[in-house]
Amino acid sequence: MIRLDAVRVTLDGTEILHGVDLMVEAGSWVTIIGPNGAGKSTLLRAVGGLLPFDGSVTLEGTPLARLRRRERARLVATVPQTPVVPPGMSVLDYVLLGRTPFIPALGRESARDLAAAAAVLDRLDLGGFAGRALDTLSGGERQRAFLARALAQEATILLLDEPTSALDIGHQQEVLDLVDELRRDHGLTVLATMHDLSIAGEYAERLVLLSAGRVAAAGPPREVLTESLLADHYHARVRVIDSPDGPLIVPLRARPS
Repeated sequence: MIRLDAVRVTLDGTEILHGVDLMVEAGSWVTIIGPNGAGKSTLLRAVGGLLPFDGSVTLEGTPLARLRRRERARLVATVPQTPVVPPGMSVLDYVLLGRTPFIPALGRESARDLAAAAAVLDRLDLGGFAGRALDTLSGGERQRAFLARALAQEATILLLDEPTSALDIGHQQEVLDLVDELRRDHGLTVLATMHDLSIAGEYAERLVLLSAGRVAAAGPPREVLTESLLADHYHARVRVIDSPDGPLIVPLRARPS
């Protein structure tokens, strides 16, 4: 579904990604982890066609460079870490932006578009906010609205950049459970970035540890979330506790000398 071969990204004269290779199988959930500045968001933006790159990105067997903008939008939906919030726009109108790839030029939303937006709002517990201005919502409510727009797009690939960073633990679980349900029921392919390593290991089938713009490790969570790898690349003191749902990462405080 998603394949990267020797992908390099240079921004302002600095190479951020150094020849990244990555394979994400159709219908799977892969999460990219790594310390700040590792290039996680840059990688997602390259996959979404939002940054120039060297190398090759292939989506469903088609090189990204050959996809027209509307074709790409029907294939890939992105939830960026800091989306632009149009001032005064209602939640419903914002979510309807996800239907743009299906609306003819100079056309209007169809009944199907409105129904798709309403269904997504209800699933994310946002139905009561449809008429509210997006910029009046709390951080967590806005984060759910950002995800709702992406889901309304009905793309087969979902790119999530820190999708739960503004959510309390209850809404984190609701959003991630919904994404996982959609993935399993509709064959959605998920490529995400996350800082919370325990949550990343619980939901993703595979983790990719990115460090200094290179893939340092990749595989099932139990193979990537090890004390030695986290010490080497995060410079962190942690204890990894195995659990039925995946590794739990416990930070360890420094002991007085």
